[in-house]
Amino acid sequence: MPLRHCHIWLCALYIAAWPKIAAGQSIAVPAPTQQATAVALRIDPPDSIAVDGVLDEAAWERAEPIGNFTQSEPRNGEHETERTEIRILFSEDNLYIGAQFFDSEPDRMLGNQMVRDGGLGSDDRFMWVLDPLNDRRSGYFFEINPAGAMGDAQLVPASGGTGGVAQNRAWNGIWLARVRRHDQGWTVEVEIPFRTLNFDPEAAEWGANFQRTVRRKNEEDYWTGWARNQGLYSLVSSGRIVGLSNVSQGHGLDVKPYVLGNFLNEPGRPSSNVFKGSEGLDLFYNLTPQLRANVTINTDFAQTEVDDRQVNLTRFPLFFPEKRDFFLESAGNFDFSRESQQDMTAFFSRRIGLNERGQPQDIDYGVKMAGTAAGFNLGVMQVRTGDQPGTPGDDFTIVRPKRQFFRQSYAGVIYTRRSTHGSGVADRQTIGADFELATSRFRGSQNLQVNGYFLRTPDGTGRGDDAGFGVRVLYPNDLWSGRLIAKEFQKNFDPAVGFRQRADNREYGARLKFAPRPRNSRIVRQAGAEVWLDWFSDTRGRWTDKNDQYIFDVDFQSGDGASFTINQLYENLQEPFRIASGVTLPPGVDYEFRRYTLRADSTTRRAVAFTTNISFGSFLSGRRRDLGGSISLRPRRGILLQLNANFNRVELLEGRFSTRLLRATINTQFNPFVSVSNNVQYDSVSRVLGWQSRFRWITKPGNDIYFVWMTNWIDTEARLATLDHNGALKLLYTYRL
Repeated sequence: MPLRHCHIWLCALYIAAWPKIAAGQSIAVPAPTQQATAVALRIDPPDSIAVDGVLDEAAWERAEPIGNFTQSEPRNGEHETERTEIRILFSEDNLYIGAQFFDSEPDRMLGNQMVRDGGLGSDDRFMWVLDPLNDRRSGYFFEINPAGAMGDAQLVPASGGTGGVAQNRAWNGIWLARVRRHDQGWTVEVEIPFRTLNFDPEAAEWGANFQRTVRRKNEEDYWTGWARNQGLYSLVSSGRIVGLSNVSQGHGLDVKPYVLGNFLNEPGRPSSNVFKGSEGLDLFYNLTPQLRANVTINTDFAQTEVDDRQVNLTRFPLFFPEKRDFFLESAGNFDFSRESQQDMTAFFSRRIGLNERGQPQDIDYGVKMAGTAAGFNLGVMQVRTGDQPGTPGDDFTIVRPKRQFFRQSYAGVIYTRRSTHGSGVADRQTIGADFELATSRFRGSQNLQVNGYFLRTPDGTGRGDDAGFGVRVLYPNDLWSGRLIAKEFQKNFDPAVGFRQRADNREYGARLKFAPRPRNSRIVRQAGAEVWLDWFSDTRGRWTDKNDQYIFDVDFQSGDGASFTINQLYENLQEPFRIASGVTLPPGVDYEFRRYTLRADSTTRRAVAFTTNISFGSFLSGRRRDLGGSISLRPRRGILLQLNANFNRVELLEGRFSTRLLRATINTQFNPFVSVSNNVQYDSVSRVLGWQSRFRWITKPGNDIYFVWMTNWIDTEARLATLDHNGALKLLYTYRL
């Protein structure tokens, strides 16, 4: 049977098997009830809270506790197995959260991570979201584990068709938390200054939700929103905090100066040692309680982590995510269309202050305004980059208003402009509009989204054919999920301050997944079968490539997982494709090939964890074998060693070649406020070995000391030759008014 017809048989199999499978599927749906409510208790002098992880102040006894958490995993809808109690206090200036996590086996609690904003998915943890505007579309995320490791994020609209909101981890809020472990479990005490949050002081209530993880049981417990198509990031399913009144955001001004010392050594150059000092300033001011302005002068990103390297064996450019704080903070206000950024985004901040090789350019100043005003979600940015030898500077303008309506829907427009200094090149502009209609009440309690967009990218030449548009229908739920996609990017479509992977292209996509959860199974938590069809043509209707995927995956109660994927692919090369040095495929040839991928990964709560994937089969005019994986080692609390490797062997009629990509990271955390990370990478394409060491000391929330050292070597086959050494010491201070 031809594999291209497998999707028909799979659909038939679903329908035939549905009655039996559904009988074993346990689906818990929350009964319609009143919204979960927590009452915050006000404290005034002489009452005060000393944040030490011990809930021994009298005010904690007076506060009304919330509890009775419900499992989302593993036994959806059942009561928590370990008791949780949370209390909320507030003063004029601060919000306080006190949480008691009882545990019947306190010696088995997991808390290895200690670095600020490190991933806590391997540990026991307490997570919560606050929606101070109560708009169910934005807010703040916080988390902490039994070792006292703190993490936070802004909540922004999720992209790529997942629905709900996602984390913007670049946001570093100023707040304080302490943890105490004891023979009954662990206790958390949190202080969040109201100045850290944007909110309406006149609001009668805030949105909120709380989640606890008991990692050894792979148990996830929620205060509310425990259904599997809800969760912490489904703000429409959150509860509320009432009682907050007469609180202060102060003057709403944060002043953040920095000083920086740089050292650069490039062997073989006349001036091989260069020392440089600089300073800069960030100002944050709340124009209103819900709208914040940010001015950055002489911006520097010396503390930014290096990009993870990638090896590209496709005809299309790779996408590297933004890592710079100024652009990441409030990034959700500039989000457009909820399209996966790896396909297209109207605004991609890495177009600013970075050249095509990812090397930094001077940023003279930047001005940004983000928040809500007059019922609109608003993002405005103006940035100027400096002139450098051989590279003129640019002025960048981005305006993104968005109007929200109903419970989860919006419509908006976007405008971007890039003007190059003294080049004679016409300004390159992008203008467009997008919408989303969404509900979490389809067929009672299911999620459904419909969104679309239209963009034009005039470049001043009058060429035309510069439009991009698309529509998408999404059904992101637990048992059944799916989506339909149709979009087109014309041949001159090129957002100058954005990213697009393809031009002169139409895409038609369909995805259907069925993922039942066997009832009362002690081994399997969820098993899925998925069909994913992605077909591409040029704008004249000629097929260029197709990718039909058939995916079978299983998640175990232990936290381990595995999958098997079959890819049936078609490619028509319309121009020569240089896939490697000395290997070029000719145009005008049709390729049909099939690939198989096996993946397995173990739960990260173990001291030794791994992921591995093996891919093999035909590839273009020949064959290709891929082997990739990673190993994570946690010898003790505060130390994490990760080794990643990827190997490709490609044998084509036009030639043979291999690629290697190796990465090792060693993270050492002395306590939740002092850490050292080391990242060593090598790839056989650039033949560059790079090392970055990054020390961070949070002297107090908002004040940081960074020391970053980078060295790069080139593999000449005979030896490793030094390319450069780069060191930076950066001191940041925050003064609040």
